[in-house]
Parts: sequence; C-alpha cells; structure tokens
Amino acid sequence: MIDQSEPPEDGEQATEETQPLPTAVIDDAERLRRLERNAIDPDERAVYATRRERLLEHHEYTDHIRDDDGDEVLVLHPDEWHDSEEGVIRTDRIEDLSRAVEVPLDGPGAPEEWETIDEQNRSLAEQVREDHGPVHGATAEALADFMSNHYAKPITNASSDELEEFRTDYFVRNAWPSAEQTQSLDESVELVFETAGVSMPGR
Repeated sequence: MIDQSEPPEDGEQATEETQPLPTAVIDDAERLRRLERNAIDPDERAVYATRRERLLEHHEYTDHIRDDDGDEVLVLHPDEWHDSEEGVIRTDRIEDLSRAVEVPLDGPGAPEEWETIDEQNRSLAEQVREDHGPVHGATAEALADFMSNHYAKPITNASSDELEEFRTDYFVRNAWPSAEQTQSLDESVELVFETAGVSMPGR
C-alpha cells in the first residue's frame, strides 16, 4: 500500500548548525526511501521517490544514494551545493559540510522487512495509547520511530543498550517530550513491553 501522507506544512527551520534539517523531515525521507526500495511495483517505487523529492524540495534540499562497500547510504544536502554548470557537488568549495545529513540504510536489524516491522511497532504504540492514555502512548510512538528508523527492528527485539540509547539520547533530543512524558519515561517503556506481553530486556 502506498503511503499518502503529505510533507509537513511547517515553517520550521533548523536553529542549530548541527541540525540542518528537522528530525521529522530526515526520518520521513528515510522512511520513504525504505518504502521505495522495498516496493515491488515500479510505479509504487516512483511514487515514493517523488514524495521524497517533494519533501526535500520544501526545505531546499536534495538527495542521492551512496554505495558504501555494499551498504546503502541516503545522503541529504542543500540544493545550493550543486554546481549549476558541472551538475555535481564540489565539496572543496563548501566551507560548512555539517549541513549534509547521511542516513545508513543497512546495518542492524532487517531493513528489507522495514515496512512490516514499522507497522508492527506502530500498532503496538497505538495499543499502549488506547490502554494507558496519551502520555504513555506518545512515548511509545517515539520508541516505535526509534526502533524502526534507527535499527529496523521490532520494539520487542530491542536490547538493553538500545533502550538506554533511546532514553538518554533519542528521547531527549528528538521526541520533544512533555514534562509528563519525561517524568514517566521509565514507566512508559515498561508499559510498552507489558502491552506486548514480553519481558523487557534486563529484567
């Protein structure tokens, strides 16, 4: 099934040099690329590619795919970096390369099954929201984003180290948690595994 979600209609701009694109845009570009390469129908692949292009154009960025010893890397960079005459990016003429974003698409987990894994993670997060309310549900959704987009793994297969990374790094920097979410973080993570009916790593 083709994802029909629209690019964000936000006017948000990066406020730090270390955050060249909103995290939501980076995650969406990654999601669309995974959907594109996992799709069997060429027309469906083209739809995902076009949606990614439109999403990035909204922020004056473009992308290309780099092969890194057999692993695919999605590279996002500002439109202005393109040499209009040569049609290539001349990195030797760019002072601040930190505006580029690189997203490895291969590695831990099973990227080729990403769509199924993501649906599973989001279904679990929605169940947490229904059973335990919006605060725990919002944290469960952030955990679904983290495990799907960064590890291509089901939440229920998360390791202790991955959950610690979620708590101390991803959740703080990328989830924009409310005070209630922050206060109940550990409980929320426990409820995710309780809802799934599996033991939380480290327990």
